[in-house]
Amino acid sequence: MFKSFYLSKDWRIWSWGGLLTLIISLFFQVRMTVAINTWYGKFYDLLQNAGDFKNNPSDGIQQFYDQLISLDYILNGFEGSPSFTVIVFPYIVLAIFTGWFTRIYGLRWREAITFNYIPRWQKVENEIEGASQRIQEDCNRFARIVESLGLQVIRAIMTLIAFIPILWGLSDKVDIPVLRDIEGSLVWFTLIISLGGIFISWFVGIKLPGLEYNNQRVEAAFRKDLVLGEDDKKNYAQTETLFELFTGIRLNYHRLYLHYGYFDGWMTTYDQFMIIAPYLIMGPGLFTGLITLGVMVQVSNAFSRVHGGFALFLHNWTTITELRSIYKRLSEFEKNLDYYSTLETTKS
Repeated sequence: MFKSFYLSKDWRIWSWGGLLTLIISLFFQVRMTVAINTWYGKFYDLLQNAGDFKNNPSDGIQQFYDQLISLDYILNGFEGSPSFTVIVFPYIVLAIFTGWFTRIYGLRWREAITFNYIPRWQKVENEIEGASQRIQEDCNRFARIVESLGLQVIRAIMTLIAFIPILWGLSDKVDIPVLRDIEGSLVWFTLIISLGGIFISWFVGIKLPGLEYNNQRVEAAFRKDLVLGEDDKKNYAQTETLFELFTGIRLNYHRLYLHYGYFDGWMTTYDQFMIIAPYLIMGPGLFTGLITLGVMVQVSNAFSRVHGGFALFLHNWTTITELRSIYKRLSEFEKNLDYYSTLETTKS
């Protein structure tokens, strides 16, 4: 799966060159999110102090629109503070390019895996159950999930590198007993609740990978009988057989949905708590005058970014579950290809 793309001479330019392109694009996107976080502080401080412009509202309105849409940062040779528009426009362009290139990259990866399997499969005389599904469907899903998840991992690492120092520096604004005495308390708090969330998610969703794997097996058996029935309806695709096979599908789906229900309930509760977590910590400081509204929003955004980096696997648990199931099936397929190839070589 990985060797056919990253260790192949035919795909060296696409695999490593494409990966480098994506990393560079993500690096600049993360830098722009840091710039947006800095912009939050100035913009929301301006909103908090809107009452100071009662005697000269036109000045306040001018500053308000300058923060949002002014191009002075570019016109002045990139000096001063950029407006929201100046930061976001290149971010949008990069995001569109990254999304498009990521899909192309995943397609190339799928092509590399597929045409690594096909010649090996064609040489095997023995029938390998579900070979067509492995080559067509699982290769596609594997490449798409890995390129998407892999990109998120790289983005998360870059985000943590960029935002942990920011959140660490903002930790001295905490005005809650115990936490205010701990250096970098916001970072440690984020790390603890993220790791705790991952552990609980693992416990709640422990049966999901096995159920996903079984689901593909029963679906494959049902599909195989239908395919065989296209050419031989007398011996295959009988109503009784199909009903029996579909009963297995239905029972497995019921078990799968039940466990996903537990998991979704936990995840929804966790995500809702994480919305208010930074406000619970920083709120008292706003009323005691230790922080401004701008700092509050900066902390909330930085907290969200760092938590998102720490909890990447938590928020992609169902995707990772599906990936584990696909990887297991493709690994079995590769073992069968190697086994039958060795067996036929020995016979000859």
